[in-house]
Amino acid sequence: MCLAVPGKVLDIEDRDGTRMATVDFGGVLKEVCLEYLPDLRVGEYAIVHVGFALQRLDEESAKRTLQLFENLGMLEEEFGDPWAAAAATPEAQR
Repeated sequence: MCLAVPGKVLDIEDRDGTRMATVDFGGVLKEVCLEYLPDLRVGEYAIVHVGFALQRLDEESAKRTLQLFENLGMLEEEFGDPWAAAAATPEAQR
C-alpha cells in the first residue's frame, strides 16, 4: 500500500533548480520534492505521497495522523523497520 503520510520539514535546499527537503515521518527521514508547495517552510508539516509534498497540514492534524498510522502499524508497512533495515546493511554486519 502506498500512503500519503504527513511529515515535518527539517531542512530545505535547492538541488539543481528543484526545491528538496528532508522530512521527518515520525522518526523516519526521507528526501521530498517541494515543487508543488513552493512556499512551504522549515518546521511546517505537509502530506507527502510518492516523494512529493502535496498539501500543507497543521501540526495537530499531522501528529494525530502519524500516531494513528503508527498504532495501526501502517508506518512500518510504508517505511519498513528502520532499525532492521540498518542492521541488514553490509556496514552494520562488519
